[in-house]
Amino acid sequence: MIITRTPFRISFFGGGTDLPAWYEENGGEVLSVAIDKYCYISLRRLPPFFAYKHRIVYSKHETVNEIDEIVHPAVREAFRFMKINEGLEVHHDGDLPAKSGLGSSSSFTVGLLHALYALQGKIVTKRRLALEAIHIEQDLIKENVGSQDQVAVAFGGLNKITFKGRHDIDIVPITINRQRIEELQDHLLLFFTGFTRYADKIEGEKIKQMPMKSVEFERMKRMVDQVIEILNGNGDLIDFGRMLNESWKLKKSLSSLVTTPQINDIYEQAIRHGAVGGKILGAGGGGFILFFVKPEDRNRIIGALAPLLYVPFRFDFLGSQVIFYSESGV
Repeated sequence: MIITRTPFRISFFGGGTDLPAWYEENGGEVLSVAIDKYCYISLRRLPPFFAYKHRIVYSKHETVNEIDEIVHPAVREAFRFMKINEGLEVHHDGDLPAKSGLGSSSSFTVGLLHALYALQGKIVTKRRLALEAIHIEQDLIKENVGSQDQVAVAFGGLNKITFKGRHDIDIVPITINRQRIEELQDHLLLFFTGFTRYADKIEGEKIKQMPMKSVEFERMKRMVDQVIEILNGNGDLIDFGRMLNESWKLKKSLSSLVTTPQINDIYEQAIRHGAVGGKILGAGGGGFILFFVKPEDRNRIIGALAPLLYVPFRFDFLGSQVIFYSESGV
């Protein structure tokens, strides 16, 4: 049996410029961080005593004999990609709900690939996991998804990710000291809005609008280096929050599907109670919302946004890992 643990991620700046429709022509940059909330994949060879060959357990329970019968797209295409012939059992467990803006789909794909390679006795690089997960999601499943999530969750840490082409991706860790990392974490609050969404539709709409929104996309890309300068400095981080607010305004302008009246109400209420900036995470439309706040204002904002679920978190610096391995299969 193999168990992998793959983090979810928070994208701070540059989201949208990691869409191939943009970066293959214009280049893209994002600043993102992995967090200590995880997707767990357990995988084992299925003994030949059942009336089915594969069992996949997630929010649904699938028992099938052929790969083509598998409903879960990432499992089906990963099995095809890895040329799986033996019977397998896959279980998924997640710390946070899917379709909520934290890169959970890519965490699943990366974690599953990691487990499949481990079951074959192979050690592969984090870059290979990320690039193959991108291939599965974009080329095989054919989803309208970007390329940052797969990289962020495979590598872990706080990174600047630069996209020059489909296979030309640079990952540069932001090497600020531990005190600065702690300071940044202490300024962040994460809440669950209570509703999820399908990112594919929202990202598809952004792609359609892309030719008319080039100025906004370029501005979002440039903000990444500006924010890194703030992190590398010794001054107050308040400008990080102000730029997060500016980034949210740009993101909302990319598609009418990014926000809703309910999300706008949540955001405005947080700002009234002291938040400096924030954003809905992922494609938009629901899921998790992040705010940048002064540490002394944390409790007031948590109270003001009740009954929204507040989710404490810290950064993860390990990325996708095999946390259990047993050759015996049990």
